[in-house]
Amino acid sequence: MSTATETPFDLLGGRDTMQAIVDRFYDLMDSDPAYAELRAMHAPDLTKMRRSLAGFLTAWAGGPRDWFEENPGKCMMSAHDPFAISPAIAGQWAEAMRRAIADVAPANAALAAQMGEILAKMAQGMAR
Repeated sequence: MSTATETPFDLLGGRDTMQAIVDRFYDLMDSDPAYAELRAMHAPDLTKMRRSLAGFLTAWAGGPRDWFEENPGKCMMSAHDPFAISPAIAGQWAEAMRRAIADVAPANAALAAQMGEILAKMAQGMAR
């Protein structure tokens, strides 16, 4: 039974779940040719990105706000502003994230699906 103080971060499984989603996301990006265009936009070593995205998702979902404290004044939109993100690349990101969430299968499946949809809309909002 959930309480009023539980955040999406808590209901999805906390930091371990967020890290698992991010690891699966970047593993998909590295291994599936469907995400080649998206992968090409990233540095060869994804270690820093894995940490950053996990931190962002943790804070965004209501967990510890370390990412925002480490990146004052930044949001996902401003962080990606220097990059030319096409609708196709945004679609690749959204699909890979939805797959990663589904593969990790957080206990609260409905909330996990909502998370995927919201993040997909965020990705599409970065396209130009």
